[in-house]
Amino acid sequence: MFLRSLILVAAVCASGAAQTPVRLRVDASDVTRRVIHVQMTMPVKPGPFSLLYPEWIPGEHGPTGPVVNLVGLRITAGGTVVPWRRDSVNMYEFQVDVPAGVSSLDVAFDFLAAAESEGFSSGGSTTSELAVLSWNQLLLYPKGANEDSLQYQATLKTPQGWRYGTALPIRRESGDEIEFQPAPLTTMVDSPISMGRHYRTIDLGTDNGIPHYLNLAADSDRALEIEPETIASYKNLVKEAGALFGARHYRDYHFLFTLSDHVAHFGLEHHESSDDRYSERTLVDPEPRTAFADLLPHEFVHSWNGKYRRPAGLLSGGKDGGYDVPMKGDLLWVYEGLTQYYGEVLTRRSGLWTPELYRDALASTAADMDNTYGRRWRPLEDTAVAAQILYDEGNDYENYRRSVDYYPEGSLLWLDVDVTIRRLSKGTKSLDDFCRSFHGGASGAPALKAYTFDDIVAGLNAVQANDWAKFLNERLRSTSEHAPLGGIENAGWKLVYDGVRSDFWKAVEADRKLVDLSYSIGMKVKEDDGTIADVRYGGAAQKAGIAPQVKLIAVNGRQYTPTVLREAVARTAADAKPIELLIKTGDYYETHRVEYRGGEKYPHLVRVEGTEDLLSRIVAARMK
Repeated sequence: MFLRSLILVAAVCASGAAQTPVRLRVDASDVTRRVIHVQMTMPVKPGPFSLLYPEWIPGEHGPTGPVVNLVGLRITAGGTVVPWRRDSVNMYEFQVDVPAGVSSLDVAFDFLAAAESEGFSSGGSTTSELAVLSWNQLLLYPKGANEDSLQYQATLKTPQGWRYGTALPIRRESGDEIEFQPAPLTTMVDSPISMGRHYRTIDLGTDNGIPHYLNLAADSDRALEIEPETIASYKNLVKEAGALFGARHYRDYHFLFTLSDHVAHFGLEHHESSDDRYSERTLVDPEPRTAFADLLPHEFVHSWNGKYRRPAGLLSGGKDGGYDVPMKGDLLWVYEGLTQYYGEVLTRRSGLWTPELYRDALASTAADMDNTYGRRWRPLEDTAVAAQILYDEGNDYENYRRSVDYYPEGSLLWLDVDVTIRRLSKGTKSLDDFCRSFHGGASGAPALKAYTFDDIVAGLNAVQANDWAKFLNERLRSTSEHAPLGGIENAGWKLVYDGVRSDFWKAVEADRKLVDLSYSIGMKVKEDDGTIADVRYGGAAQKAGIAPQVKLIAVNGRQYTPTVLREAVARTAADAKPIELLIKTGDYYETHRVEYRGGEKYPHLVRVEGTEDLLSRIVAARMK
């Protein structure tokens, strides 16, 4: 990377372009029709020249840059067309021969925002009422550039009357046009913008002079009617995160929360903001508000764990790796797993979850990982290494294939670490101390410090001496059929199953519109049309010959409804008769007899009498 950067610097310095920023003009006035117009003025010197479209996007852990949606590319110099050619191997590279005497190229293209609501930032980002813009979709950059040094001077035209939010510093505004301060390419890519007709900005308070904002973009005004108690919890989140890490590595922070049923649903971390998207009524209906209360806390934790401290293999952008350099995900169990752990802990500490909801969410995670058939062949470490192919895997047979389990199982692993530190230190130390020393440091503007596995081990040993390398490797490389539940068990609790759905379980089922019978007959069914979303490999339904993505028509001779199915499963607690399921596969119907006894089963955590309750201590608020 250093050599490539030297070549570019020598080239641009020869033409005096090193001090000239790239001019980027984005016209989003047609964004409601999913078309965004882009113009760039790029300093160059005569000779062969290549432009790259960002491919490996930070936080998405894969080559997800939607270059297929770049259309209408036109390159000119002084009004004369300069021909371009796409590289025959790298689909993200556009090659030109810059004519003699030319010091800048004018580049124009349109970006077609996706209509689909699947995927990360390459998925749906616009409706008639709102839009989220990711700068990596709206620019090109010189091949070999140092993304930390390459400056962009951007302007943005929004639809008339729309309001917006972003962490990208602003120079001035005029009507519907925003001019931003010059910023490095890495800052541009790391600073999305949300905007909309129905928009609300909520001040979450200032901590040591650093302001925090909740920027809400929605498809209706009703969706913006957040309860005062929820606002108070988000203010607590800001305080609790500060108490945990002891430092802030941003100038200000914006939670960009998009509320729509017609955009992709996910959370994507950035250093000074987070791009969070979920259903329109997330803040006004209890089910989604409960089921995904940990979304914003998770992405907020990433400002420290993922952006300030990042695995060396995930450096994309900046002096150590460009957006064309493949990422290595082997430490995602730290990047995402530790973030998942503390995202859920801070959800409880901030008051977004009650203690009961936190425990029920943890029980759901523990049961899922403990009943994952694929763990017998694929260790946790491989789910991290294979992240770039697992994000797009289907939901069918997920239990056998394994998915991005470094999130949920990573959370269980770090709970185990936390409890182990507390027990070995007799309560004088905890994983909080590791986070404060490893992710803290001095507050200030965004910075990046890479780490390796050995750095993690050394950081843990600095808090509490132990053979952490062995501890971690045993859990990362295990193909045991059971999940690492030591954190739960040594914290004074145990995982059990009974026939009662917890409030958290009900909220998730209602939000996802599923009947989840994973731990009884072993399948998930869509409420509305009876599609069997997935079957648990090795479970009763799978053993009866039922596959995912078929339709459940009838239960014991009666047309399927969620109630009919649940009651049939409940009766198996006292009735040995198999459940008969009429299944439609393509144009054919089949009856399957599911042999199962035991009634409905749902996971819970219960206290182990006579043991210390470390779990409650872990999630107790630090700020009173």
